[in-house]
Parts: sequence; structure tokens; C-alpha cells
Amino acid sequence: MTRPDGGPPPHSTPAAERRAHLLRLLGGPDLAWLVDRARRRMELGRDLDGPVTNSTPSESERAAAARLLGRALRPARSIHVPLPAVDRILRESGACPEGLAAAVVELTGPVTPRHETEAARERAWQDAFAPLAAAVRARPQLEAWFTALRAQGLVTRLSSGSPTTAAAMLADLAQVVSALPAEDESLAAFAARVLADAHALDDDRPLSTLSLSAARALTGGAHGNGAQWRRETWAAVGLLKDELSSQVLTLGLPGDSATATGRALAALHPAGQPAVLTLRQLARDAPRPLPPGTRVFVCENPSVVAAAADRFAARCPPLVCVGGQPSAAAVKLLSLLAQGGATLLYHGDFDWGGLRIAAGLRARIGWLPWRFDTDAYRAALKEHPGTGALPPPSAVPTAAWDTDLPATMIREGRRVEEELVLADLLADLAQAAAAPVGLPVSDAPGTAGPARVTAAERSNSDFDTAAHF
Repeated sequence: MTRPDGGPPPHSTPAAERRAHLLRLLGGPDLAWLVDRARRRMELGRDLDGPVTNSTPSESERAAAARLLGRALRPARSIHVPLPAVDRILRESGACPEGLAAAVVELTGPVTPRHETEAARERAWQDAFAPLAAAVRARPQLEAWFTALRAQGLVTRLSSGSPTTAAAMLADLAQVVSALPAEDESLAAFAARVLADAHALDDDRPLSTLSLSAARALTGGAHGNGAQWRRETWAAVGLLKDELSSQVLTLGLPGDSATATGRALAALHPAGQPAVLTLRQLARDAPRPLPPGTRVFVCENPSVVAAAADRFAARCPPLVCVGGQPSAAAVKLLSLLAQGGATLLYHGDFDWGGLRIAAGLRARIGWLPWRFDTDAYRAALKEHPGTGALPPPSAVPTAAWDTDLPATMIREGRRVEEELVLADLLADLAQAAAAPVGLPVSDAPGTAGPARVTAAERSNSDFDTAAHF
């Protein structure tokens, strides 16, 4: 309790009396701005000399500064308080015999010079990255990725600027990097095995973002986003995400007796029934490759598969449907077929979405066009003059297999959906069904021009050979 005259409470110690005096002089809210500016100077390593300024003081702040200095202030919009005068007042009054710097520490806590704070923070970040740096030393192909990761500030953003938070995250990332690639393991099982948390690599976890970037760097994959890109990036390092929900529709794959998936295909093939394969089946128990040179037809829409099953049943040549934007399972199957020596022949919708899907797939896996070029587009327009309008795109897709196609579609302004040319596609399948299984495309009845894809071409997604039926 204080005395009625405002003096120190009875039985107070000299130290308590001195602190109470300091609080009365400098500890009130109306002089907090002055203490804060003095502290900032100390953090910057500057002397407490010269004035500090408050450009927009309140009336109470102006009055408090006048009381501290013991004199009226000049009438002006801003107020200037000389720090040496404050230091002298504190010393002479006994409120803080050590002066202003000591008073600032007593009122606000220890002051660490900013250069020391920044040096300590830099050391903390170095320590946070140390486990990952050690892991990268064993993976030279990740050195450029690691350098970019440090420079981009992604870790800082994901950790909200906290080296402590980042340290835990980067230690986990180091474990992930050291354990990749996996051997066709589910993402959740991998996370549980490596990180003791099955959800550690879920889409909403910051660690997932960092691990995906490492996986992309390990495999040389493209930058991207979205669920499909994430599935494919994980799959490229042997991790299966949505391994059951990612599926691909097929027809005419003969199967084999050596694998469970092959036996399932072999059971369906004589009945002419389409087969739906999961990413899990293709990653863990893929069927045997088809004979080199086998033509595999690839379509965009399931209606083509349904019509082919009705028309040809067991006689249908190998047909794969990407179902719009190709799933990870579709990409996996087509990759396996191409790696085994098959020739992929692709058809899709003549609209901007169809071109983007085709170009995206071709960037991953080389294919030849199946009635999917300028000549085929013009022929379809001639045969079906009432097709729907095709508005100009906001960004023109590329078509490396036929660079004239986008411009022609813009000029004509009409789309051709795959179902509209279904009769032509079925005619091609009938022609292929009558040809020997391993016959090169250029030798099959009804084809024009060389279309065999060499191994070198198959590894290059930008080969320019064309096939037309």
C-alpha cells in the first residue's frame, strides 16, 4: 500500500523505493514511446545521445514529457526529448544511478544488440538445415535443389519464420530424402515406417510440400500442382498415393500367366470385357509387356471403349482410355507399355481441353497421333458440319505433333468431340484387329507413312513422326 502523501509504502526497502521512483518518472504508458526508441538505439549499438522525436504525440504524452524534463515544451506538432537530459535526471534523482541505459533494461528486459541477435538467428537456421545438408551430401543430384531450397525462403514460410519449427521439419525431411526411392510402398506406410506418423506426408502437411519438391528433383520431373501431379510425383519415387482410387480403363490387353494382374486380364480377355486396373496393381504386380511393336490405341473418353467392346469383344486390339485428364494409373500403364516396346496411338477431343490433355501426356510419354491432326480435324468438320462452337482460348495450347492444328482450330472455331468420329475410330480398330499383332504401324492396312517409334524416339517425348489411319 502507498502512503496518503504518495510516498513509498511503510517498511519498503531502498531498492523498492528507487524502483517506485523510476516507474513514476519513466515507467508510465505516456513515456513508453521514449523508452522504446531508446531501446531500439541500444539494439542497433548506437549511443544514447541526441534527441528522440514523437511526431504525433497525444496531449498526455506531451504533458508526461514536460513533467519528466521539468519544463514546458515548445509549442509544436512534434516533441523532442534529449536523451542526455533524461540520463542526467535519472542519475541525479536516484531513480536509476546507472543512467538511462540501465533504466531501459530494468523496465523492458535485457537488450541484445541486433547484430548478435541476427548472428544467433543465422546460427539457428544453419543448425536447422544441418541434418538435411548431411543427407544431401549422400545424394549429389539434390545439391542444386538444396541450394534453391535455402535461397527461396520456402522453409521460412512453411515454418512461420521459426528456426525451431523448421529444425524439426527439416530433420524429418532429411529422413524422407535418405529413404527415397521406395519400392512401390503406400505413402501412408512409408510415412509410418520412416517418420512414425502415417499422416506426416498428407497433403495439408508442410513436410509433404518439401518432400514432393525433393522427389521431383530426384527424378527430374516437371514442376506442377494438383492431385494428379502429386500422385505422379510420389509414384516416380516408388510411393503410391490413392493407389486404389487411381484407375485406368482398358480393353484388349491379353494378360499373361506369370502375374496376378496378368491372369486377371487373361480371364477377362476371351469374354471381351473391359478391365479396370488400379495404380496398386500396376505398381506392385504389373502384367508382362506386350510384344515389341504392338500397337496400343489410346482414347480420351470411355464411350469409345464401350463401343469397341460391343463391336469387337475379344477381337479388340489393345485399347486404353485415359478418361480425360490421365490418372496416375493411366500414366503408369502407358509408361509400362511404351517401355516394353509398344507403339502408342492417341486420339482425343478436338477442343482446348483435349489438346492440353494430349500435350500433357506427350510430355511424359511419346505417342503418335491417331486421327488427331489437322487433316483429321478438317475431315471431321467436313463430315459433321453442325459441330459445336469453339471459343478462342485464353492461352493457345501447343501441339508438338502437329504445330498447325491449334491455329486451324482457332480459324475454324468449332470443336469435334471424340464420340462424333466414333465410326472412324471403330473402323481403324477393325483394321488393326485384322492385322498381325506385332506388325509395325507403317505396314498395317490403311496406314500412311512411316510410324514405327524407335527406342530413342520413345524416350524423347518430342519426336515428330506421324501416324494416320
